[in-house]
Amino acid sequence: MPKYLFVITFLILTTLSMNAQNKFKVLIAVDMEGIAGVVTGEQLGPSGFEYSRFRQFTTNEALAAIEGAREAGATEIVVADSHGNGQNLLIEQFPDDIEIVRSWPRRFGMMGGIDDTFDAVMMIGYHSSTTNKEGVRAHTFSSARLTDVKLNGQSMSEGTYAAYLVGEFGVPVILITGDNVATAEMKELIPNIETAVVKEAYGFHSAKTMTPGAAVKLIKEKAKSAVQNAKNIKPVKFDGEVSLDISFKNYRPVEVLKYLSIVDRIDSHTIRYVGGNMIEVDDFRTFLMEYSSSISP
Repeated sequence: MPKYLFVITFLILTTLSMNAQNKFKVLIAVDMEGIAGVVTGEQLGPSGFEYSRFRQFTTNEALAAIEGAREAGATEIVVADSHGNGQNLLIEQFPDDIEIVRSWPRRFGMMGGIDDTFDAVMMIGYHSSTTNKEGVRAHTFSSARLTDVKLNGQSMSEGTYAAYLVGEFGVPVILITGDNVATAEMKELIPNIETAVVKEAYGFHSAKTMTPGAAVKLIKEKAKSAVQNAKNIKPVKFDGEVSLDISFKNYRPVEVLKYLSIVDRIDSHTIRYVGGNMIEVDDFRTFLMEYSSSISP
C-alpha cells in the first residue's frame, strides 16, 4: 500500500474511533408523581383541574434534563413518556432531534425504547414504592391493583425495578428526580447515582415543594453532573434466574393466573413467575398489566 494511502486510512480509522468514543446516548424516562408541585390526582390526569398546567411543568423538567445532559456531552437522547396514558409531554416543545416514545402497550413499559445502544438512563419525576410507608403518591405500577412487586424476594419501586431491567442491557441509571423518599430508595441500590430532590414528602398527598422554576434549574445541574460522572456508575443486574412476585389487592386475578403452568400462587393474593432474566420477567409483567379480553381494536 502506498504510504499516503496508509496515512489516509489511519486518519479515517482514528477519526471514526474518536467519534464512536465521543457518542453518549441517553434514555430519559418521565413520570409525573415526582414532579415539583405534584401532590394529588388533580395534577396527574386529564380529569384533574391542574393537569394541563402540570403537563407543562413536566415537559419543562424533561427539557431541563436534556439541556444538562447535552452540556455534559450527550449526543443522542430518547425520551419515554411514562406516566398515566403515556401522552403527557408537550412534544412540540422538544428539540427536533429528540425522539419520544408515547402511549401503551409497549415492550419494557416505562423504559420503552431501551436497548444495548444506550449509555445511560435518567428518571424524571419518580416516586417511592407501594410498600414504603412514606412518599408522595407511593405505588408500584398500579396503586389501584397491586400491593407489592418483588424481584428475588425484594420489594421494588418502579425506579429500582427499571434499574434491574436496563441493567440487563448493560445500561446504568445515572439520575433520578422526585421527592426525598423516592431518591433515597434509589440511592440504597445505586449509591453513586445523581439525585435531584424537588420536594419533601409530608404524606401520600402532601409535600413541601420547590417552585417549578427552581426545580428546572436543579435538574439541569444534576443531569449535567450525572453525565459527567456516568463512568463511575455501574449497571445493576441479577445473576441467573429472576423471580417476580406480584401481590394483588383482590383475590380473583390470582385465582385465574394460577391456571397458567408458568405461574405459582404462593399465597392468597400473590403469584410468582420465574424467568431466565429480567427481559423475560418484564415481558410477563407487561402482558399481565396490559392484557384484557376487551382490548380493541
